[in-house]
Amino acid sequence: MSKQINKEEGLSYTRKVWIAGLIFALITVILLIFEATFNIVMLVLAGALIACYFRGISAFLKRRYHLNGKLSMAISVFGSFLIFGGMMYLVGATIWSQTVSLKESLPELTESLKNFLEESDVGKDVLAWANEIKSSKEFSNFISTFFLTTFGSIANIYIIILTGIFLTIAPRLYVNGITELVPPPHRQRAKEVLNNLGTSLTKWLAGKFIAMLAVFILTAIGLLIFDVKHWLTLSILAGLLNFIPNFGPLISAIPALLVGLSQDLNLAIIIGVMYLAIQLFESSFITPKAQYHLIRIPPALIILAQIFVGALTGLLGVIFATPLMLIIIILVQELYITPMNKKYEVSRNQN
Repeated sequence: MSKQINKEEGLSYTRKVWIAGLIFALITVILLIFEATFNIVMLVLAGALIACYFRGISAFLKRRYHLNGKLSMAISVFGSFLIFGGMMYLVGATIWSQTVSLKESLPELTESLKNFLEESDVGKDVLAWANEIKSSKEFSNFISTFFLTTFGSIANIYIIILTGIFLTIAPRLYVNGITELVPPPHRQRAKEVLNNLGTSLTKWLAGKFIAMLAVFILTAIGLLIFDVKHWLTLSILAGLLNFIPNFGPLISAIPALLVGLSQDLNLAIIIGVMYLAIQLFESSFITPKAQYHLIRIPPALIILAQIFVGALTGLLGVIFATPLMLIIIILVQELYITPMNKKYEVSRNQN
């Protein structure tokens, strides 16, 4: 009898070892597939945001002016392209000339900054630190991976645009396809979660565009007041890069500071203070007002997501880390926290 029990315990232990090994192998395979395909996930997310943009405008026109769904969608798509084309026709030449001029003057601006830093001991330390980082092998590998993994080919941009068009034209087709993978009793709940994701992304995108427009206008007014060269290009750059939390405003301030430094040191200081004030105003007033219906994502969590996703997919991951975190938080809330709280309420009422 004891021999049979020992034999069963041995088989049970062997089975547990095999199960643990298989689970570990499965997790390893999933992580490898996740790393290999995560860039595709970010491309699909970018396409989904394009679809949210077009469908958000279409829903607004349909709700406000009681238009037909197809007509509002056509106005949304073609109107956006017409507005963009008209803006490029009106100010495209100015933007292009300022961009070319700014690009040609960058070496001179960089040299001016270098000369300015060499005048102080702190500046020399900053230059030494920057040269050390620039010459490091890790930095070179990071930069090359950072950009090549994202926009290394035109195919990525093509995928984003094509995905956005398909999701804009027939979103229900893809929503129904996803819900079909869910067991029948939970399909209605799956549709509700997907609709919540689409609504939240649309509202987030609308709030982001409002913040970007506000940053562009405030920056343009400030640069015009202080008569800064290339004001239009610098303002557009500040507005566009405001889409990227944390890193975007910092990157957009660098060329503005260089231009200001080439004109006058005091002007550079004024520009730095102005950019800082605009970002504080945007982050503490404009964005909270524009996105007050949405879930607030902790800033530290956004930075960690940008670093993690950026390491996997490059620049595309840094740009779209925030909507990705929004999706994850909504899924966790809808699929885990809400059912858990409901079960707790039911059990407490029964007791």
